[in-house]
Amino acid sequence: MQHDIVHGPSHALMRVNLSPGETLIAEAGSMVTRSENVGMAVKLNSSKKAGFFGKMMAIFVAFIRKALGGDSFFVNHFSATGAEGNVTIAPALNGSIEHRTLGAGENLMLTQGCYLASTEGIDLQIKWGGCKGMLSKEGAFFVEASGPGELWFNSYGGIFPVQVNGTYIVDNGHIVAFDSNLTYTLKRAGKGMMGFLASGEGLVCEFQGQGTIYLQSRNIGALVGWLTKIS
Repeated sequence: MQHDIVHGPSHALMRVNLSPGETLIAEAGSMVTRSENVGMAVKLNSSKKAGFFGKMMAIFVAFIRKALGGDSFFVNHFSATGAEGNVTIAPALNGSIEHRTLGAGENLMLTQGCYLASTEGIDLQIKWGGCKGMLSKEGAFFVEASGPGELWFNSYGGIFPVQVNGTYIVDNGHIVAFDSNLTYTLKRAGKGMMGFLASGEGLVCEFQGQGTIYLQSRNIGALVGWLTKIS
């Protein structure tokens, strides 16, 4: 499956070429164009679907991912028939699209609303991030993507990866995704109450371990705060 990301990082758009038999799964509402021979099937945002109880579980899982993970209740399955075709998709917000190939046993934690598309081999599960997730503005729940397969995710602003080997500190609200073997704790940005209240940084996330963090160059929470001030 070949893909090309253009117009980034501010207004990223992804074009995917599908060979017959290949399927791309994408967030509902993300399609921009598709070839005539590319069919689209709307399905619940869940891999559970066998039997009556499987279907009930699929509805439940789709609801949980919608309510807690920030994903759509439904996803679109794009498949080419007869000949090669293409589909273009784009996220709702201005920003980047990042691609990651996940091998068997590799897991990537996505923050709420960052999932964009994947191949059929990718499994997505909701993971509880604890109270620190809520305090760090990343959300109490993460979406854990596991391979093997291809994964695409997006952010508000540009995405840049950082390789961590030891300890790395990230400002609150800039995390897009990170390898699941990394752990983090919340800390005050500065020393004492003045450092916490007057620095404008508040809390930071201190990551530990070895792996990759994907960060966004802008903070949507800061945008909301700025719009609130001028409204």
